[in-house]
This record gives sequence, C-alpha cells and structure tokens, in this order.
Amino acid sequence: MSDETPNPEKELSEQNLPGQRGEHGEEVRLQRGMFGANNGGDTSGYSGLVRSIRLPGPANRPYGGWFDEVADELEGALEEQGLLPAKAIEKTVVDRDELTFHIEREHLVRVARTLRDDPALRFELCTGVSGVHYPGDKGRELHAVYHLRSLTHGRLIRLEVSAPDADPRIPSLVAVYPTNDWHEREAYDFFGIVFDGHPALTRIMMPDDWQGHPQRKDYPLGGIAIEYKGAQIPAPDQRRSYS
Repeated sequence: MSDETPNPEKELSEQNLPGQRGEHGEEVRLQRGMFGANNGGDTSGYSGLVRSIRLPGPANRPYGGWFDEVADELEGALEEQGLLPAKAIEKTVVDRDELTFHIEREHLVRVARTLRDDPALRFELCTGVSGVHYPGDKGRELHAVYHLRSLTHGRLIRLEVSAPDADPRIPSLVAVYPTNDWHEREAYDFFGIVFDGHPALTRIMMPDDWQGHPQRKDYPLGGIAIEYKGAQIPAPDQRRSYS
C-alpha cells in the first residue's frame, strides 16, 4: 500500500479536461466572464473569469487507428479526379479522438460526394450541419460543421467549412445528402449562413420577417418584457450586474 497522501487537486490537474488546450491550438478570442458579455456587464457573477478560446491545430501523421486509412483514401480519390488534396483540404484535425477535415468551401460538394460514393469510404449518412460563430476569427467568422457517418464501416467523421461575415455563402449539400434540407435552413435561420443551391432556403424557427440571426455571438441578448405579478422582468442584458 502506498504511503502517499491522496492529492485531489493534483489528480484533477492531470486529467485531460474538455475544453482545456493550454497553449496549443489557435486562439480566436480571449473571453472575460462566464458568457463573454461586453456590452452591459456580466450578470453571471463570474466577471473575473478569463480564458483563452482556442481551436485545435492541424494534426501530424500518423493520425492513429483508421484515421490514416480514411485520409489516404480521400486524398487518393481526389487526386484521381484531378484535384490536388491540398487545394481542397485546408487542414486535418485529430482532437479528442475525433477526425475533422477542414474543407475549402468551393470544393465542399465534391469532397462530400467522394466521401459518400467511394467504396472504401462510404459515408452514406449526414446527420446534420451545425453553425458556429467566432467573431474573433477574422475572415472566417462563420463555420458550418457536417457530421458524417459510415454505416458500412461503422465510422464517424466531420467536415468543417468556414466563410467570412462579409460573404457568408457555402454550397448546399442537399443534392448529396437530402437529409440536410431542414438542417441547412436552421443554420441559415440562426446564423445567417447562405447555402447556395438549397431548394428552399427560408427560415424554419423564427418568423419570416425576423431581423437578424439569434445564435450569432454579436446578436443582442434583448428579450421580451415579462410581467410577473405586476412586476416587469427586464431582458437578460439589462438585469443586475455583479461586476
């Protein structure tokens, strides 16, 4: 039996906690407070919290496991089509045992079709697209993240595409993965990403005449005035500040 006294703080610090990348990766912003509020005070009580928001950097080969097999097959299939992989794949990221290909938007449809149709890849299902907004990621503030699953090989990967606020256009994948129809409408509704070629790109949650895109980081918290037992409850960004 060890005579060493357990040190919970040391054990906690040695864990690979989600979201903690230290100095690794690419910093997109420095967040202050729990929610990064910068236009009305921090109402969470954590105004002293300061943390670096970082994106994982490109991985080096070997990636490990079947990741190398998928990467090799995808790059080879693109070369057979006369497209240099470096022109289509901006970077390959392996983070938390997950594989993500960052794709140049003009080549997204070809890459997706290759992943779907190549017998050694066979990512037949796209389970949706998620929008992300990084205001500090200059020139690529908007990100679309596609989750692809291979039912044949039992594998899961992601594609990630970026676009600037000034030109928020990304090719639609509905022609390749019809299940993306409503998911792309949702990303358009909440983030303002315009999916070129979508058969009916209209809002899906907010009213048609709604102004702005509510899940962007720079969208005002605002809110609808609520009356409770004769008292008016202010919008979140107008409530008491603890900073």
